[in-house]
Amino acid sequence: MVEARFMVDDVLVTGGGVAGIQAALDLADRGLHVYMVEKEPSIGGTMALLDKTFPTNDCSICILAPKMNDCAAHPNIDILDFSEVVGLTGEPGDFQVTVRRKARYVDPDKCNGCGICFEVCPVHLPNKFDQNMAPRGAIYKPFPQAVPNLAIIDREHCINCGLCKKYCEPDAINFEDADKEVVLNVGAIIVAIGLNVHRPQELREYGYGKYLNVYTGMEYERLICAAGPTHGHLQSAPDNRRPKKIALIQCVGVRDTRMDCAYCSSVCCMLSTKSAMLAFEHYNDIESFIFYTDLRAFSKTSFEYTQRAEAEYNVTYINAKPGRIREHPKTKNLIISYVDDTSPVVKELEVEMVILAMAIKPAEGTEELARAMGINTDEYGFIRVPDPDMRPVDTSRNGVFVAGYCEAPKDITESVAQASGAAAKAAETIAKYTVI
Repeated sequence: MVEARFMVDDVLVTGGGVAGIQAALDLADRGLHVYMVEKEPSIGGTMALLDKTFPTNDCSICILAPKMNDCAAHPNIDILDFSEVVGLTGEPGDFQVTVRRKARYVDPDKCNGCGICFEVCPVHLPNKFDQNMAPRGAIYKPFPQAVPNLAIIDREHCINCGLCKKYCEPDAINFEDADKEVVLNVGAIIVAIGLNVHRPQELREYGYGKYLNVYTGMEYERLICAAGPTHGHLQSAPDNRRPKKIALIQCVGVRDTRMDCAYCSSVCCMLSTKSAMLAFEHYNDIESFIFYTDLRAFSKTSFEYTQRAEAEYNVTYINAKPGRIREHPKTKNLIISYVDDTSPVVKELEVEMVILAMAIKPAEGTEELARAMGINTDEYGFIRVPDPDMRPVDTSRNGVFVAGYCEAPKDITESVAQASGAAAKAAETIAKYTVI
């Protein structure tokens, strides 16, 4: 006689970026219940930071926000925001997941996201969402389209002035809030915790942090965005003039032993191409120069995308990796020294702005999450899959699957496709442990 075993038809999706959102929606539409655990105060992930997406140059948040709202409204999805997985026991069909829910100090049942508390807060802190180029208060919402639409208090920097509580009509402020742990019983798990963009302080040859007109690619995404700190206007220091020439440098920290990043980040060539195209769309007399080591157009239509950039958007590709950047003492323009593939002579290019395509790494905390879940990572910190060709969404633990950039470098389209594959495998796992 075969012993009957009852399934747990709940699935945990850890990570609320585009991959996690796609996986959650696929599962929820199948009739399965999903717990989405997101460590930030809002779902959305890195895609929410982007102005446009390649190769169509469509508005990023216009694509993402409806999916975020679909997650929030779906009866089969519970979002556990500002939370993280800290432990896992059990086996496929019957996992027990310990989740730490961090204190918001705002009652989610009362807060309506009106924003009055943001206006009265006297504290001014760097806004992480805008890459620290704009301020936020000690009470804030990560970005306008945040889901859930709730305020959160940064207690580390709160001065306890009480103004937010005084002006909060729904009486949602709760300074007595505290972290708590919950245990979720789920049948399968999908890890989709995304990526982390390295910051180039260690690479002094490019002048980041020293010269005001040197930015990372993610900082540029916020600058060129109409909702960003400069409302989409590019400005050059020190007089805020509009740049006429910009340079975009590829592979900064990538395939570099100093950065422990010997791999290609996959998306940078297309991101820089998109950045140059957006600059031209804003100012049709601007010139863009992309310095590349080897141009990697991985996905469908990517090569054609680079051809369009050259033919229609005033973009010049230069096969060279600059040696250093120095600042003109009077104009504050940036002078790039390089040797290209046409001659051994050192050449110079003077521009008003430089954008660095930085190494993209697994999300911060990936190693800790992997240990908590008992799954393996590779030598670079990505979640390891046993066989990328035959088992591309499996991890080293049965019933735990992976999707998105945390598995390996990939673009949005590939992340979404892998997320749907992971959702299908999770649903298959749930079905396997139905009543016999």
